[in-house]
Amino acid sequence: AYRSVADLLGAPDAAFVGVNRHLTIEVIKALAERGAGGAVCFAAGFLETEAYDEDGERLQAELVAAAGQMPIIGPNCYGLINYADGALLWPDQHGGIRLAEGGKGVAIITQSSNIAINMTMQKRGLPIAFLMTAGNQAQTGLSEMALGLIEDERVTSLGLHIEAFDSVAGFERLAARARELKKPIIAMKVGRSEQARQATVSHTASLAGSDAASGAFLKRLGIARVDSIPAFIEALKLLHITGPLPGYK
Repeated sequence: AYRSVADLLGAPDAAFVGVNRHLTIEVIKALAERGAGGAVCFAAGFLETEAYDEDGERLQAELVAAAGQMPIIGPNCYGLINYADGALLWPDQHGGIRLAEGGKGVAIITQSSNIAINMTMQKRGLPIAFLMTAGNQAQTGLSEMALGLIEDERVTSLGLHIEAFDSVAGFERLAARARELKKPIIAMKVGRSEQARQATVSHTASLAGSDAASGAFLKRLGIARVDSIPAFIEALKLLHITGPLPGYK
């Protein structure tokens, strides 16, 4: 064990930071200065708390500044599981199975760590290659994560649980690249009702926006939308087995 980042023998490729929000900023700064490849920020108490904590917005800005050019995921998220290679940055139990040698599976990205855990526990025969959580998307957004994952030849299709779009341009690039690779995308966009939209703000500091506008945006990009977790899993399983449906260009 090492007492601090400074005591490490070298810069880590990736780190899971599981301390409180104030110490998270300090650790992220130390990792960035050491030249680490990236980090998962587990702590909550950032922008998602702005309705009742005046420090949340400031702390999230400080976190992003501390990271500098080092990629970070989160905060307020569980991290990632790589079932293709057998690696994870994850603080809790999960129910997934590592892919067999030469096997393929789907990639799933969600803003909700609870939903992510439930996805790993599914018993519907859906092989998962990669699972990532985005949390508050303070620096690295969901579309950027997805762009990286679809390039992996072991990924057959992509499932996105979206509370808010991190970047319109990012999603346009993602949709275009997915079509080039013939890897279909399924999305479950939350926030249909006003109550649901308010819940996303306190959950991951996400502004869900108009549901009609979200639906129109996804339709324009050729991203199929489903409204429940069972439909999400079954649609991904269908596309994993059959590939893109006719007309997906």
